[in-house]
Amino acid sequence: MKTPIKILIASCLIILSGLFIFAEKDPPTQERFDTKRLNDYNVYALPMPENLDFAGEAVPLADPDVRERMDRELLVNTYWQSNGLLLIKRAHKYFPVIEPILAKHGVPDDFKYLAVIESGLQNVVSPAGARGIWQIMPATAREYGLEVNDNVDERYHLEKATEAACMYLLNSKERFGSWTLAAAAYNAGNSGINRRLDGQQVEDYYNLLLGEETGRYMFRILAIKEILSDPKKYGFNFRESDLYNLVPSYKVEVDTAVADLAAFANFHEINYKVLKIHNPWLREPKLNNRSRKLYEIEIPQDGYYIIEKN
Repeated sequence: MKTPIKILIASCLIILSGLFIFAEKDPPTQERFDTKRLNDYNVYALPMPENLDFAGEAVPLADPDVRERMDRELLVNTYWQSNGLLLIKRAHKYFPVIEPILAKHGVPDDFKYLAVIESGLQNVVSPAGARGIWQIMPATAREYGLEVNDNVDERYHLEKATEAACMYLLNSKERFGSWTLAAAAYNAGNSGINRRLDGQQVEDYYNLLLGEETGRYMFRILAIKEILSDPKKYGFNFRESDLYNLVPSYKVEVDTAVADLAAFANFHEINYKVLKIHNPWLREPKLNNRSRKLYEIEIPQDGYYIIEKN
């Protein structure tokens, strides 16, 4: 019998000889490594569209500053692939609600992309206190007829918030004479944009020197418009079945207090979670309604959610 030391030495020699043969046969050169990496994944500069517009107002792409800022947002939003796909999926769900309201008020369809960059089409809360898909501040919400308190916050009501956003945008358009400036004012406020126009003695958004957020604002909208209008052009691939859809629903009118919304949900054969998904504007587990206001509570049609029966 061989001693353990001899067996160990023999095994090591076999392994080393195998590695030597492999290395000689197929050496991993830097050139081969680089070629493999390039074949696996490629990142491309994006051709700038020949013409871009927002609400029919041309973007001056011949201006080198405008062109670079537009290029930045196209690159950032094209190569943030996971976020891009989520926006495409959510847009399929929420644009059918937003589009007819914009059209009803004569607000250009392009403003639906403003909602996308404001919130990602989610009911988010900003550090400043703006809420909902349209990111409306409390004072602005009340000014345009939305109820905002601890019990009910209609900034989370997509239809009503879209109506309020339309009113704000129409007022801004009347003030500035430009849909582009109206969009910028949605971010910086009417007084903020007016102050900068006067101070810099210009009349156009693209000639304004602005802070980081408002300076990028229109270009982010334009980039999202470009990508969501032709997602496959920018490398986004999906099937119709991948997209999100609104669950069909009906409205139940309520003009009294509802002491227990979980019980109300059970009565309508859903649960509290599903009730809140469809009515995020209900902020507490009860509806106070001391004024006997008429509310419409959305109830999903049967068969879409898996509801545990009591």
